[in-house]
Amino acid sequence: MDAGRCFLFLLLPSFFFLPSQTQSSHSFTSVLVSQNGLDFVKNLLVNKAIASIIPLQIPRIEKSVKIPFLGGIDVVVSNLTIYELDVASSYVKLGETGVVIVASGTTCNLSMNWHYSYSTWLPPIEISDQGIASVQVQGMEIGLSLGLKTDEGGLKLSLSECGCHVEDITIELQGGASWFYQGMVNAFKDQIGSSVESTIAKKLTEGVSDLDSFLQNLPKEIPVDDNAALNVTFTSDPILRNSSITFEIDGLFTKGETNQFLKSFFRKSVSLVICPGNSKMLGISVDEAVFNSAAALYYNADFVQWVVDKIPEQALLNTARWRFIIPQLYKKYPNQDMSLNISLSSPPRVKISEQYVGANVNADLVINVLDASQVIPVACISLMIRGSGALRVMGNNLGGSVSLEDFSMSLKWSNIGNLHLHLLQPIVWTVIQTVFVPYANDHLEKGFPLPIIHGFTLQNAEIICSSSEITVCSDVAYLDSSQQPQWRLKLPRSTTWKPNL
Repeated sequence: MDAGRCFLFLLLPSFFFLPSQTQSSHSFTSVLVSQNGLDFVKNLLVNKAIASIIPLQIPRIEKSVKIPFLGGIDVVVSNLTIYELDVASSYVKLGETGVVIVASGTTCNLSMNWHYSYSTWLPPIEISDQGIASVQVQGMEIGLSLGLKTDEGGLKLSLSECGCHVEDITIELQGGASWFYQGMVNAFKDQIGSSVESTIAKKLTEGVSDLDSFLQNLPKEIPVDDNAALNVTFTSDPILRNSSITFEIDGLFTKGETNQFLKSFFRKSVSLVICPGNSKMLGISVDEAVFNSAAALYYNADFVQWVVDKIPEQALLNTARWRFIIPQLYKKYPNQDMSLNISLSSPPRVKISEQYVGANVNADLVINVLDASQVIPVACISLMIRGSGALRVMGNNLGGSVSLEDFSMSLKWSNIGNLHLHLLQPIVWTVIQTVFVPYANDHLEKGFPLPIIHGFTLQNAEIICSSSEITVCSDVAYLDSSQQPQWRLKLPRSTTWKPNL
């Protein structure tokens, strides 16, 4: 990482302090960075910046000076290198058109080589000397003005102004007749200061350009599995409030052309992210439309159906067990094995309130008789299942579980006459509890990724439910990229449920 990018990273949190009046009706996830979050990122990046900016090479300086009794002397300062840097403080100030960032009280230590030569005319000989020197720069102030806005779903960074000012320089020579030539080299103070200023300003400019390229190349989708991804395009410019910055992103599950249908169906604006006391570094608000977009996507892709031919109470899948419940079934197919097909008849609907996270699921339960190699559908029951959910954060994923609250049934069609549905209720309850709920929880517990920058992980996360959305309030820790977990979830088109008995 070059020096310019490091200085830029040192002040990176302040890039987000940009006012905006733009609002979007296409945002379903909001990410709020509190003042504590900005302070954390700043402290982290200051340490990383100082470690990675060293060494910084300053261009060599050549100068001719007049020395009494000696005349003109050619002096060269080379191998001028910043090897130590300390930033006392930095702050961010909001300007009229962007943000002003200042790092003040900065000191740096440099090393350099010096060499001089001159020729006498009587007798004509060349005289030279050389040595090394240490340089200390004090009271350095670095400032820049930046703008950040959205550009085709990504972020674009621009640099309005950039500057560096050196307050004072001390040079101490070593080697040669350094005690004699100290005054001569002190004449280079202004030029060394100017070179330090221009080199740092140049690196900052290059760093802004590099970071702009990095931001524009951020992925606009986060893969969830082989069938879906999260749309993480930015929908409006960052929003500045008193002590926090909010980023609004699309946030819906997507798969190519399906995304437009989901957007039009779930168009809703995300409300203000609120974490009590702003004590947490980060707040991520997820609208219930995000969960419903996932349900609609998998439903449209026909990934939510099951073939059940093995259950813990296997005797239930034989017509003999049903002879008192559906006598005509046993009479027509005595002692025949059975299977059940469960498929969703519409996308599940998730509802979030302050006290409750629930889901309504409409499904069709088809009863099949297995006659030799033939599967014979005999009846179809429509189910309306109501479940309650529990959410939790696992790493950088939001997952959870569901439990059965109740369900209702109606007969959709039958080839074996009318059915007494109230007699079927215990069997259907058992099937839902032992098949449908465990299958759903097996995948829900894996969760889906929250929009967290790679290299950071959530810590001590809390979940707050409000009307139509949930908010994850969390602190943040930094991890090396090699420590980041990788996972993918694959949903099969159909499943034969086989428990470990």
